[in-house]
Amino acid sequence: MGSLTRRALVTGAPSVALASLAAQGSSQAAQSITAGVVTTAAQDETFWTAIQAQYDVNRAIVPLENGNWGVMSRPVQQAYAENLQRVNYDNTFYARRSYGADLAAVGQRLADVLGVSPDEIAFTRNATEALQALIGGYNRLSPGDAVLYADLDYDAMQTAMRWLAERRGVEVVRIALPEPASREGLIEAYAAALDANPRIRMMLLTHLSHRTGLVLPVAEIVDMARTRGVDAIVDVAHAWGQMDYALPSLGADFVGLNLHKWMGAPLGVGALYIRRERLGDIDPFMGEDSPAPGSASARVHTGTANFAAYLTVPAALDFQGRIGAGRKAARLAYLRNLWVEPLRDHPGIEILTPADPSLSAGITAFRLAGQTTVEQNRAAADQLLERFGVYTVHRAGAASGACVRVTPALFNTVEDMVRLRDALRTMADERVLSGVATR
Repeated sequence: MGSLTRRALVTGAPSVALASLAAQGSSQAAQSITAGVVTTAAQDETFWTAIQAQYDVNRAIVPLENGNWGVMSRPVQQAYAENLQRVNYDNTFYARRSYGADLAAVGQRLADVLGVSPDEIAFTRNATEALQALIGGYNRLSPGDAVLYADLDYDAMQTAMRWLAERRGVEVVRIALPEPASREGLIEAYAAALDANPRIRMMLLTHLSHRTGLVLPVAEIVDMARTRGVDAIVDVAHAWGQMDYALPSLGADFVGLNLHKWMGAPLGVGALYIRRERLGDIDPFMGEDSPAPGSASARVHTGTANFAAYLTVPAALDFQGRIGAGRKAARLAYLRNLWVEPLRDHPGIEILTPADPSLSAGITAFRLAGQTTVEQNRAAADQLLERFGVYTVHRAGAASGACVRVTPALFNTVEDMVRLRDALRTMADERVLSGVATR
């Protein structure tokens, strides 16, 4: 495989080598991982060294907590600085006379990448705002109906679902997803919950959990729920950009997503999607008197937002597009597997995320065997940082207990993952040798 020159990546200038790489990345998307074996695209260190060079990050530590937001690449940072200067220089003259048309063009670009129509999407400041608008605006609930969410859903979304009990008079049903997880087991868990609670009319699904990295078979669950008359609101904040798929393939009518996580846009950019035929099922925001009531944009009102951040979205999409969604997904999975698979059978470590490549991506959670409290997992993350210089984060909320989340990014190296693997093996070996209980 050829290499990607730094100049071509930064400028986006046409390049035979770049075009060839992009084509190969797309053609390999469906075959990125088979039974844990990655394609050569994920292991082309010449290519990935060029990508890593486009990120300015603190290398004094090994940064493996990249789920909060995604670092902008240098080309995106440069575009953001230029857009910020333009907005600041022209001030309200630009905001009132030109910004609307420019934002519409950005929306068209995003819609093209997502494979939907521009009137079906609206920009938000993050996925939380998008999903809160969808959950709060969903108008097909009546007192006595029920809604469903799971333990691995994002905290703010769980809160929004519980809020419906007070504001809509509905029952809230919470389930714990099975561990260890399997594709069939996950579908059955949701089917069983719907069968046991026939009054459920709406459910929340998280495509890729921020807690453990578990990937749900969303398309199958959405289809199963639809046959029972149940709508799904889908959170793809961590899935879109980390995985390789087109949004329509999920079959979901209501979706909240993020652009400042895995697409590397500036902080403060998210979006919501409502299938055109379902726009009437989400109320306009507080009776929004929109000039386009038949569009998704009437369902959210952010007020004055960061204009420059939104204007930088095309630069972020360009950078990610030149890498290729298939190649990117394969690389993140490869980095994950470098530390996960050698440790999966270690008696002192519990890997919470399944080995099935259809149920995992880059994010993966672990805990030292038997350590399920928040305090224990915070201490494990602290030990990784203080003893080994590896930065991760503890997560709580899973029914099985707390854990430590590891989130690689495109700027992480093979050496980073080996350092994590060796550190965890040392920590786990010490516990086993000391006679601490193992799994």
